Amino acid sequence: MLVLTAVGAIAGLTLLLATLLVVANKKLYVWEDPRIDIVETMLPYANCGACGLPGCRPFAEALVKGDTLPGKCTVSSEEGRARIAGFLGVDVGAEEKVVARLACAGGSNVARNHARYDGLMNCRAAAQVAGGGKGCFWGCLGLADCRDVCDFDAIHMNANALPVVDEGKCTACGDCVDICPKDLFSLHPVSRRLWVACKSLEAGDELLDDCEVACTACGRCAMDAPGLIVMESNLPVIDYTRNHQTQAPIQRCPTGAIVWIDPVTGIVKGPAAKKIVRKGVLRDAPT
Repeated sequence: MLVLTAVGAIAGLTLLLATLLVVANKKLYVWEDPRIDIVETMLPYANCGACGLPGCRPFAEALVKGDTLPGKCTVSSEEGRARIAGFLGVDVGAEEKVVARLACAGGSNVARNHARYDGLMNCRAAAQVAGGGKGCFWGCLGLADCRDVCDFDAIHMNANALPVVDEGKCTACGDCVDICPKDLFSLHPVSRRLWVACKSLEAGDELLDDCEVACTACGRCAMDAPGLIVMESNLPVIDYTRNHQTQAPIQRCPTGAIVWIDPVTGIVKGPAAKKIVRKGVLRDAPT
């Protein structure tokens, strides 16, 4: 008898809970547009945040709601964006691709170390020990934290231990910006081809003893591009709100610290820049 009572109680409780779940499901049900799932499958699943949203699913939701346009996904291909636009019956929209840029050209073939660092082989750890040992306090330490943190294989280290960004793969996720202890990375539209590849706040030709491609604050670029470039804290600052599609500022730079980034050929220096032919590591400064 007790067994039957217990079984009956459990069965009754199960029925009650099932009923409550059915009622709750109907009361709390939120309809979701089925197009969201379809649009999500058309996206690259990068979840990089380049569109300004935390991932591809929220971006798909915003697209279906009409809060944004497919062009915001600069990671997708032109065909992919057009496909989404055609499916939703909206304009593609124009959005310029944004990429990470490095404000340093001081690889191991042109920049000296003043001390040897022995410890955890990452930039964040090295930076805690007297800035990392590099002669230029602001220079890239070359231990590849940026490469390691990039989920999109958009950064590789060249033969001189300097990060190189692949514009085609870069999603502007900002991970390299966040992890660099020297704050050398920043995000820029790809149309910004005129670039200052140095962040040293010192001035004078004596800087070249530590880094042969350092900006010495000579000011020639600012003289050749008045209004476009001003000198602030011994560094050229480019006003990208003005017409910056000119290579005039790089022509007389003696070190090649201000460059033109060509989408096909890469870094272009002016004719006055000293030619760097050294392939190996620059000898460290005597201790």
